[in-house]
Amino acid sequence: VHLLVEVDPQYGIHRAVRLIKGRSSRLLRDEYPWLKSRLPTLWTNSYFVSTVGGAPLKTVRQYIENQKHV
Repeated sequence: VHLLVEVDPQYGIHRAVRLIKGRSSRLLRDEYPWLKSRLPTLWTNSYFVSTVGGAPLKTVRQYIENQKHV
């Protein structure tokens, strides 16, 4: 999963990742109840974060779109 998000440095990326994983897990388990019995957890604790620095937003979006075809 590739996401392009902007996070306030005071908030912390770890909080944003935890929120995204927690909310998506809850929503998926509500929509697909069979997941509860088949998968003890939907996400691992790990994640990868990279900053884009001075790269133009258009370039980053294009990179993420291109990942669909890999």
